[in-house]
Amino acid sequence: MTHQRCFLLLLLLLPFLASAQRPDTSRVPNPIRNIQVENVDVLPGAVDTKGWLLLDRDIQLELEGAIQNMYNFKYDKAEKQFRSLRRRYPNHPMPYFLMGLSTWWKIVPTNVQSTQYDKLFFAYMDSAITVGEKMYEADKKNYEACFFLSAAYGFNARLHAERKDWRKATFSSKHALDYLQISKEANGLSPEFLFGQALFNYYAVWIAEEYKLLRPVLLFFPKGDRALGLKQLRSVADNGFYTGTEAKFFLMKILYNEENSPKEALPLSRYLATNYPDNGYFQRFYALNCFNQGEFVESERVSREILNKINRGFPGYEFISGRYATYFLGYLMQNKYNDPTKAKDYYQRCIVFAEGTGETSGGFYIYSHINLARMADKAKDVTAAKKYYGVVVDKASRKSDQYREAKAYLKKHK
Repeated sequence: MTHQRCFLLLLLLLPFLASAQRPDTSRVPNPIRNIQVENVDVLPGAVDTKGWLLLDRDIQLELEGAIQNMYNFKYDKAEKQFRSLRRRYPNHPMPYFLMGLSTWWKIVPTNVQSTQYDKLFFAYMDSAITVGEKMYEADKKNYEACFFLSAAYGFNARLHAERKDWRKATFSSKHALDYLQISKEANGLSPEFLFGQALFNYYAVWIAEEYKLLRPVLLFFPKGDRALGLKQLRSVADNGFYTGTEAKFFLMKILYNEENSPKEALPLSRYLATNYPDNGYFQRFYALNCFNQGEFVESERVSREILNKINRGFPGYEFISGRYATYFLGYLMQNKYNDPTKAKDYYQRCIVFAEGTGETSGGFYIYSHINLARMADKAKDVTAAKKYYGVVVDKASRKSDQYREAKAYLKKHK
């Protein structure tokens, strides 16, 4: 098994690890509610948690608005409060980690393609690691330090992997797993500690099922439990203060992608889109989920909002979000409203958005061309149809239905 494959396994097991979140505003959660004793290694009261910011209710209340602002892409407001926290606690990893997390969410809407914030992101996460390791060396039972170390190393690993720096990514992944294993002993202290273990339990089994070549590597890791992982993730989503929304985010993606249950993912995507209406990533995922579930009115509404915010220069609303929105609107203009002129305009804008990010090998780019080709053929415009079908033949997978359709049309109209 190659070094890179081992690393990729680690990355899949620890995709984002932990991050600070805003709780469900419909209730004030109890930090240890619904945590099952069989999942707990250290019961509350067995560890001295004095000075732990993670469990400090006053800090939670102070940061609630900042976390809301961060996930709603109001970065300046959020970071002002994080810097205030850093001034008061310069030797604690939390403020550095939160600044790094805010920077990370400036990268996420671009599907982690933008490198503009890389140096700043690594600087914050490295600072969190430096301070956290000092705390851990001073007290080997400081599971709060392990929590932030596991999270910071996990984020570092993810971005290093995206940038193809396998050596640094492997190094960070190993440390993230090490500290995760230590911090899981504190599962009973707070649902925050359960979050990383939930992801590990789920993905350890999922990887074994989906990537058979990696099974030998799994022998060197603790065994996972897919059902338990989902149960733990739901528990954190319901009860976590800092990690509650992040757990909802992961649960939504797992249900939609890995569990093939988009209907079950829809309420979660609606929750995130409603509570963070200016988060371009949450908005486009919600529009996608609504579109695929046949909730076209809602998908249209959100898609129009996305395009409006792109035009107004909202942070986090860029070409990828535009690609989603214009395709959905093009499809609806074509098939619901029977307005080929508007449909053609949206599809062409979708193509421009896709070309702007270099994502031209499938997905909305191919579907936009195939629909433009079909409309051109219906309008007896063979020249335009051949042009669009030609792009499909050039870009689409040779095994796809779109490729076969385009190939057949071009053969018929040589």
